[in-house]
This record gives sequence, structure tokens and C-alpha cells, in this order.
Amino acid sequence: MKEKNAVKKDSLSRVLKRDFQQNKYKYLLILPVLAYFILFSYKPMTGLLIAFQDYRANIGMWRSPWVGLRNFRSFFNDPYFFRLLRNTVSISLLGIVFGFPAPILLAILLNELKNVAFRRTVQTITYMPYFISMVIVASLIRNYASQNGIFSQIAALFGGTGRSYLMFPQYFYPIYVISDIWQHIGWNSIIYLAAITGIDQEQYEAAIIDGAGRFRRIFHVTIPNLLPIIMVLFILRMGGILNVGFEKIILLYNQSIYSVADVISTYVYRRGIQEAAYGFATAVGLFNSVVNVVFLVAANRLSRRYTEYGLY
Repeated sequence: MKEKNAVKKDSLSRVLKRDFQQNKYKYLLILPVLAYFILFSYKPMTGLLIAFQDYRANIGMWRSPWVGLRNFRSFFNDPYFFRLLRNTVSISLLGIVFGFPAPILLAILLNELKNVAFRRTVQTITYMPYFISMVIVASLIRNYASQNGIFSQIAALFGGTGRSYLMFPQYFYPIYVISDIWQHIGWNSIIYLAAITGIDQEQYEAAIIDGAGRFRRIFHVTIPNLLPIIMVLFILRMGGILNVGFEKIILLYNQSIYSVADVISTYVYRRGIQEAAYGFATAVGLFNSVVNVVFLVAANRLSRRYTEYGLY
């Protein structure tokens, strides 16, 4: 038995040695990537210990007193907990329902355009908002949604009255989701356009021979070929269901719309940065990450069961 184990270890060491000799330059290319993830992804994870401490910056992480799950209990018992969770999930789900299909539809429509010059013009126009600074985007939204902004002028044309829309809670979700779609639809469509160009043209030719029109070709050729990449991106989107960024919301919200605009990330910003409750903020961030992982695993399993596509 010992001889067999020795032979296995010896053979494994030889295989690894031979593999390294044959691919040593490839391993060298991987080193910077490994160093990046170790330094910026894995090493910072030690900071999660702060979630279980009454962290004090003047004495450091290793000397701060341990408080166990106190920070988590404080968050769950916070009077704003359910409001934060509701707002975060609502904004994220609205983004998935309306924002996720938008780049798919745009990619399919662009693919159906026969005028190359017009298609490139549309692509360029839809790509441009992605490269605009979030501060500028928020400023534009504030101007458009103001009392004398373009939204009020459009409403006046149809017999309505002008108002500052960002002062009314019922308008915040539509403004946030529509502006997010406008900013990201062009950029997010790139991967779907790339996938469409990779579809075997013989499938379209066979569909035409069978008498399929344009819409039938889209539903029976284009979409089925896009399904693998759609499901992968959908799973990743579900894995970030609580990742509603604080930058845009902080730039847009005010006291009048706190009830619908305040989300987990803005709450963490206030408690962690402004109030210096680092342990509490880290606990909230850890809770956020755990929930995202649960949604990611659940979405992947459901996708595997019903579509046979998944991340793993």
C-alpha cells in the first residue's frame, strides 16, 4: 500500500513538473492576475472580522473588543430595516424586469437593420450615455425633473401641470429605472450583438427555406441561440440583487423621498462613513453579500433545472 502511494505521489510530482516545464511562460502570465486577486479580493476579506467587533480605528482590528453578533442584531432590529430591504429589492427587481430585457431587444433590432450606416449611428448614440459621468447624469435628471424641466413641459403639452418630480415618492422608481436603462442599454447590448454574429447563418437559411418569416426566425433561431448567454447574465444579475449603488441615489434623493429612495448601500454609507460605525457597516455589508450569494446559487440551480444552462 505504501509503495502504491509512493508511486502515485511520484507520478503526480512528475506530471506537475513536466506540466510546469511545458507551460512555464503561461504560468508567468497568470502570476499578475493571481497577485491582483490575492491583494485586492482575498486579502481585504480579513476585514470581515470587523463585523464581529466593536471596531476602534485607534487600536486597530486585532485589538478591538469582540461583540459577536451584536452588530447584526442591531441591524435586524433597526426600525428602518424592512424599509431598506423593501426599497433595495424593489429597485433591483424593477431593473431586472424592465432593464434586463432592454439590451437584448436592442441587439435583436440592430441585427435586423439592413442599413449599415443607420445601424452604426444608432449603436454610437446608445453607447454614448455609458461614458457620461454619474455626476453629470444625476445633474441632467435633476434639471429634467425640475419644476421647469422637460418632463414638466411634456406634461403641460398633454394638459398636466409642471412639478418637481423628484419631490414626489411615486415618481422616484420610474425616474431611476428609466434613466438607468438609458445609460446602460447600448453598452450592455454589445455582448448580445457579439453572440448574434456568432450564430451559424445556415440556420437562418434553413428557416427561410421552411417559410419562416422575420419574426419566426427571431423566435426560433436568434433567441434560442442567445439563451445560454442570457441565462448566464441573468444569474449574475440575480447574484447582485441587493447591489443597488449608492452614488446615483445619493445624488438624486432628498428628505421628501427617503421613504422610497433609502437603500442598504446608502444606509451603510451614512453609518459607516458619516457616523464612523465601521463594525456595524461591515456587518450590514456582510449580510448583503450572503443574501446575494444565496440568490446566485438559487438562480443557478433553477436555471440548470429548467434550461440546462448555468454558471457551473
